[in-house]
Amino acid sequence: MHRTPLLILLKAHAARALDAHEAAMTRATIEFVESHPHCLLRSELKGHVTGSAWIVDAKREQTLLTHHRKLDKWLQLGGHADGDPDVRAVALREAAEESGLVKLRVVGLEIFDVDRHWIPERKTEPAHWHHDLRFMIEADPEEKLIVTSESKDLAWVRIADVAGLNPEESMARMVRKTESAIRQT
Repeated sequence: MHRTPLLILLKAHAARALDAHEAAMTRATIEFVESHPHCLLRSELKGHVTGSAWIVDAKREQTLLTHHRKLDKWLQLGGHADGDPDVRAVALREAAEESGLVKLRVVGLEIFDVDRHWIPERKTEPAHWHHDLRFMIEADPEEKLIVTSESKDLAWVRIADVAGLNPEESMARMVRKTESAIRQT
């Protein structure tokens, strides 16, 4: 089954020590993947799996954010799986496509964070869920960035300053995880 590797990744993430909110979203994502064979396709109108890149520098002091054109907020880079069951590869592909970065390195094979968020209705699509699997990816802040049509801007932001651009819990959780990883090294 093409969803088996995805479910293995999600269940491994669910077994980690997660806060209650992320644990609930991870369970909901597992249930969604198990019950929707087309969960990797945008044509699944109830929602679909997406892959995101929490891009950080080697010292974990900065993260690369995009000012998302459609949602008009600062977010991590990422996008639709479009049928690809390797969501880690999706995150890498989206990171490269949306930033122009070529020297990207996945930090660990496990999922960094899971988020389930509601996408509002737009002209051509109904409102739906994004089941977002996020991976930590390392990049060099000195590498040239290319702003694409999906973004209003790209910026390297100090981890401590992320809340000033986007105070949502989803972003705060990734900041806390990054800061926790620094303390453990």
